[in-house]
Amino acid sequence: MMKRARQKVVVENQIPQTSQKNKKQKTCFGESDPLAPVDWGSLPHHVILCIFQFLPLVDRARASSVCRRWNEVFHIPDLWRRFEFELTQPATSYLKSTHPDLIQQIIKKHADHLQYVSFKVDSSTESAEAACDILSQLVNCSIKTLGLISTAKPSFMNVSKAHFASALTVVFVNSKSLSSIKIDDTPLDDPSLKVLVANNSDTLKLLKMSSCPHLSPAGVLCVADHCHGLKELALNYYILSDELLLALSTEKHVDLEHLRIDIVSENPGQVEFHTIKKQSWDAFVKHSPKVNIVMYFFLYEEEFDAFFREETPVTHLYFGRAVSKAMLGRIGMNCPRLIELVVCANGLQPLDDELIQIAERCKNLTAMGLGECEVTCRGFIEFVKVCGGRLNQLSIMEEVLIPDNDYSLDRLHLEVSKHLGRMWFPDMMPTW
Repeated sequence: MMKRARQKVVVENQIPQTSQKNKKQKTCFGESDPLAPVDWGSLPHHVILCIFQFLPLVDRARASSVCRRWNEVFHIPDLWRRFEFELTQPATSYLKSTHPDLIQQIIKKHADHLQYVSFKVDSSTESAEAACDILSQLVNCSIKTLGLISTAKPSFMNVSKAHFASALTVVFVNSKSLSSIKIDDTPLDDPSLKVLVANNSDTLKLLKMSSCPHLSPAGVLCVADHCHGLKELALNYYILSDELLLALSTEKHVDLEHLRIDIVSENPGQVEFHTIKKQSWDAFVKHSPKVNIVMYFFLYEEEFDAFFREETPVTHLYFGRAVSKAMLGRIGMNCPRLIELVVCANGLQPLDDELIQIAERCKNLTAMGLGECEVTCRGFIEFVKVCGGRLNQLSIMEEVLIPDNDYSLDRLHLEVSKHLGRMWFPDMMPTW
């Protein structure tokens, strides 16, 4: 009896042990109790780093105080290679600004890690000056891309030219590896460009400097003369001239892949626009045969007289304000390299003939967008029929299309789909 009792006790004691073993399961962190709390501090570094990269800076800073391991990851250089400073004033912006304490911590501990840097500022002069102050402190950096973004004017334009130039000089001199710079709507000047060229000529590939009133063609030529790897350039039309295009066409200058030109007028009649000769355009395209020439127009109808009177090798055209039928007719006649055309507004006269002419003469056209215009359904179908399947993008607002005796809107989408070789419907909202 005693022997059987002892055996029974042993068996009963073994059952809970077996049950406990069954409760243990394999997890990604090894063998653990599923009911036990997860030890977040044991996450691998690369997993924590991936999580941090998706967090806003403030949340990232808070997360770094969870444990020592997370704080170590917070200071890994890879986490600070790409950073955007947001600088706003509560009275002028709803955007959340980067906290001053965090900015100082970044400058103190991570300035030498920064490589891809941008500044987003509101319209206030205080925010723009704060951005310049930060730039002036980046003396140990090796920045590769720099962007200054104003969410509204005037921002950087109200900063003194001396303060702005001094701040840029610090970055231009110390980086020596800048490849991309976007500094539109700033008081950038020719001497600053010379400093840029002197220290970054071997690496610079993209330079955007539209709406920089202190620049001259001489400054642009300085960049083109020395930055032989330059592939993309963006500037205002007032800087463009026959002399500049011819200079960019000589053997010592780079072969540009992308030239963006902004043609802007704030008040009608305020600016008198000059005409670029066909010979200058021809020389430029001969030197850089694969170049995309992109032109953004923000003009009033009466200000277009200087454009497209002769053949112009533009490839991408965007009209942000109303453009006349006569101007669209000129485009059909004189823009044989045209690839993309976007017209945001026009008068109340149908554009059938102009669109059909563009389709017939612009053999490279693959993208079209129409906003506040009018086109009859028959005229639009004829335009699509001429273009055929080469139209990769066709964004037309539904109210643009005028039903006629031959086609309703329902039948129109079937006909257009047939000629495009894919299903197509007009847009309810603009997509450009």
